[in-house]
Amino acid sequence: MRDLHVYSEIVPCDITAEEVRAIAPAAIILSGGPQSVYESVSLHVDPALFSLGIPVLGICYGCQLMAYSLGGTVAAATEATAREYGKTLTEFDTESAIFHGLPASSVTWMSHG
Repeated sequence: MRDLHVYSEIVPCDITAEEVRAIAPAAIILSGGPQSVYESVSLHVDPALFSLGIPVLGICYGCQLMAYSLGGTVAAATEATAREYGKTLTEFDTESAIFHGLPASSVTWMSHG
């Protein structure tokens, strides 16, 4: 985000929803990590974060965390072919505000299962 000259702050995961409300961000990004949301040492967020009316983008672990925090289930892919690692060509809907100004496609890295 900073490479795109978008002001951003990194805050600890134990920030409360009220503290986030006081900051009044335009959006929230929950990023990745190698753990599962079910591990005892896993980091979690205040579930009230999702009721603030602020757009939230979950990437990797952040996506798992959103599902878990909102009552969903996170499970590993069951087929060996469902696991992917490496670079891939990703296409973006540049009409969408979040991707506006980006190239229509770019090489991105993936690691998921």
